[in-house]
Amino acid sequence: MSGKSKPLSSCSCPELAAGQRVGAGGRGAAARLPQEESEAQGRGRRAHPSLGDPAIVKSPSDPKHYRYLMLQNGLCALLISDANNMDSVPSEESSEWEDNDETEIETDEDDDSGAEMDEDKENYEDDDNDGDDEEDPNNSDDMEMEELTEKEEAKKRSGTEKLSAAALCVAVGSFCDPEDLPGLAHFLEHMVFMGSLKYPDENGFDAFLKKHGGSDNASTDCERTVFHFDIQQKYFKEALDRWAQFFIHPLMIRDAIDREVEAVDSEYQLARPSDANRRELLLGSLARPGHPMKKFFWGNAETLKHEPKKSNTDIYTRLRDFWQHYYSAHYMNVVVQSKETLDTLEKWVKEIFSQIPNNGLPKPNFGHLTQPFDTPEFYKLYRVVPIRNVHSLSIAWGLPPQERHYRVKPLHYISWLVGHEGKGSVLSFLRKKFWALALYGGNGETGFEQNSTYSIFSISVTLTDEGYEHFYEVAHVVFQYLKMLQKRGPDKRIWEEIQKIEANEFYFQDQADPIDYVESLCENIHIFCKEDFLTGDQLLLEYKPEIIADVLNQLCPLRANLVLLSAASERKCHLTERWFGTQYSVEDIDKSWSDLWASDFQLNQDLHLPEENKYIATDFSLKASDWPDTEHPVKILSTHHGCVWYKKDNKFKIPKAYIRFHLISPLIQQSAKSVVLFETFVNILSHNLAEPAYEADVAQLEYKLVSGEHGLVIRVKGFNHKLPESKDFLNYVVLKLQFLPLPHPCPVQFRVVDLPNTHLLCKVKTLNRGDANSEVTVYYQSGARSLREYTLMELLVMHMEEPCFNFLRTKQTLGYHVYPTCRNTSGILGFSVTVTTQATKNNSEFVDKKIEEFLLYFEGKMRLLTEKAFRTQVSALIHIKECEDSYLGEEVDRNWNEIMTQQYLFDRLAHEVEALRSVTKSDLVDWFQAHRGKERKALSIHVVGFGKQEGDSDVQQSLLGEIYQLTFLPPSSYMKNTSYIRDIRNFTLMLNLLPYHKILK
Repeated sequence: MSGKSKPLSSCSCPELAAGQRVGAGGRGAAARLPQEESEAQGRGRRAHPSLGDPAIVKSPSDPKHYRYLMLQNGLCALLISDANNMDSVPSEESSEWEDNDETEIETDEDDDSGAEMDEDKENYEDDDNDGDDEEDPNNSDDMEMEELTEKEEAKKRSGTEKLSAAALCVAVGSFCDPEDLPGLAHFLEHMVFMGSLKYPDENGFDAFLKKHGGSDNASTDCERTVFHFDIQQKYFKEALDRWAQFFIHPLMIRDAIDREVEAVDSEYQLARPSDANRRELLLGSLARPGHPMKKFFWGNAETLKHEPKKSNTDIYTRLRDFWQHYYSAHYMNVVVQSKETLDTLEKWVKEIFSQIPNNGLPKPNFGHLTQPFDTPEFYKLYRVVPIRNVHSLSIAWGLPPQERHYRVKPLHYISWLVGHEGKGSVLSFLRKKFWALALYGGNGETGFEQNSTYSIFSISVTLTDEGYEHFYEVAHVVFQYLKMLQKRGPDKRIWEEIQKIEANEFYFQDQADPIDYVESLCENIHIFCKEDFLTGDQLLLEYKPEIIADVLNQLCPLRANLVLLSAASERKCHLTERWFGTQYSVEDIDKSWSDLWASDFQLNQDLHLPEENKYIATDFSLKASDWPDTEHPVKILSTHHGCVWYKKDNKFKIPKAYIRFHLISPLIQQSAKSVVLFETFVNILSHNLAEPAYEADVAQLEYKLVSGEHGLVIRVKGFNHKLPESKDFLNYVVLKLQFLPLPHPCPVQFRVVDLPNTHLLCKVKTLNRGDANSEVTVYYQSGARSLREYTLMELLVMHMEEPCFNFLRTKQTLGYHVYPTCRNTSGILGFSVTVTTQATKNNSEFVDKKIEEFLLYFEGKMRLLTEKAFRTQVSALIHIKECEDSYLGEEVDRNWNEIMTQQYLFDRLAHEVEALRSVTKSDLVDWFQAHRGKERKALSIHVVGFGKQEGDSDVQQSLLGEIYQLTFLPPSSYMKNTSYIRDIRNFTLMLNLLPYHKILK
């Protein structure tokens, strides 16, 4: 894979000279127009309240309007009017702050991924507040249900109605941390949100956002700190005012310091088990003395609490001094996006943000601290013990800062070639050697890899066991490829192909989540010139081969840093990094290899530039319709072999199409072995398809193979122009299904493609390595969807102990046992209340008792449910279900789910809305009481800790590569009348098969 860089620059916002007066900024103070706008232009713009800035280049498919201005206090603002996404533009008066009793639910969009929705987005919200200080305490039940409504709404986030959003970026980060207070910039990011002079409630802003379906977050990087939030549109102006007060007059009360230090320390503890964070901190420690990269940016209780107390440092005073020195308006820019007109947004921004003070001090500059990694310590081999069970080789170079070359993007051009996976690439060669699983090359967008003092270019190779044993050979292949690129020089054909591919992606991309969009643009304003705000991080804009060649020539072997991650190195790693506790060792590069790399070594004839990509679309016209418009998919072919459904896109009208296949086999759910073998089979198939399908994939003719519950799912999507080319790929898949050359791969290759299954093992193993994000998975697939579910332990034992390779070679049956219908087996229990708890040996009985208390509590809440709260919740659900599909992929996913489940109720949402309109509170209470009775079935799962804290002996430090054995504890006295499970497999076999439940009408 290639990585896209986000270079840094500062040619956008005109700066004020040190000490220059900008006038007093008060509420309602008039902000001067940008210098390039004349009086006549200003009059013309005011005549058209949505007239955008023509200098800002945007996609032709982007309906939003943009305007850029600088306020009187030096703060720069980008305004985004998304008025085209609603039926009518609201007037300024209708968007004022007054509240009403209506429940207005706003939603925003997800990425075009359907069932693959990203669940890793961070929304750190304060869950300790149920409301703000203006709420009526007598309406607690109603408020609780309203909060549930807002949370449900925020989770949905997939309708046509978007939330309004804003982001503010301060051009100051952890590089400015004082030497004696590591993490102070990060700590300030937390403290500024502890109430303001105008809104003193410490948690009032979070409560306000949660009440109105919003969220907020912030992050501190090396040279920037970013804050952002979103909220329902009708509350956007008030939210802006509340939010801006944190930068105008934050309270930062002394009493909150200890609490927020604990919050910072918690983030530090969560960051410790990340291999990426550990590598950054380790490499940062190799910088020259005096360079800010050597600092500890995270901060923790030691640096922000205990050490300051020992040295009698008043951290409160230092915190306020830091804020006054660095949180100045001329260091800041803000981006706002809402459905109001640009004139309305401009009025709000001037009125609210002109109050942020400007101290007139020059911005901090670290540009003189160049070449921080040109040290003997950097050019060595570091062996590191990782958290994850992985072998990985990372090769990195410290380069001069590349921010001024963002229009050329030399690092991105190089990363595209290095990360290529097609014929002639590094990864293709390493895969054939069975040495590598994946490769990533490029420059990330973090401040660690890209800042004003240097740029990092790194190549990371995920190794097999054999690749680990030959890691020097792997590095040599990488250096051979780079030498080939250096000798050939930049290739204009390749550059133009990359340019076309990324332009196609930019012009036809789905609209981003507003909060993500404004956050990205907020940083872009600090980086790019005005015309490139929207395109600077997306497109290749200028071809300058001399700039590319200059960077290429700096990627020589003897100036590289090598980091080898592997648990196999644990016995050799006797050094420990101070902050994250990373075990590592350092050694010189092996002399035989360093001598070879210092010479004019031979090129590898198997490594060459990619061939011309025939899958790049150039025709984006919409085809003439040859099919009548239909509201739902239509079955156009049905035989005993299968059926075909078709739905014409008559709503979004973009030149893209989606194709999905489901090849069904009854063999998959026969046993745990079949499940493991089928997933391994799909991994082998994907491995074989990686190279021939890569060119299509990068040109947005995308495919994916999924090991479904009952068969193989093939997903293809792309531009209409090149979609006919996908027949080559589909034919290839069908041929491989029938004639996959299983006798040819050796056991080494089987282990290579089988390695992805080890995620089953890692989910359990990483718990004892301090991975706070790990979890124990009870079922192989989430939820109890099928009678043939297998426990994680069964699959692990089958995967690790059975001779799967030999069995797979002789079991070539999938391709010959494909059936057109699913096997209707679903459901283990009837109605069940599943309570998953984590307990210790000493309090497991207490937890058992709590299960019954939980049910009684929930029953009590049902009885106390008011009619108003019930209708509020129902109204919210109706609103969510009435939201239209916001992009083509979402419509495809919804319809495909009906086909996959063989229910074909394509207007399901309309029926559900109809049912919700007729349901009553008594219906809900009666339903709950019916399933709360003596006949209910409840599954209680207790996860009991293991370790020194539990009194266990012989606790091993590392359990990677071993299989856990479940130890079944005796039942507690609170569970006398329950069925105690001692053998999970036997228990599931004894369960009755319930009929597969479908809702067909």
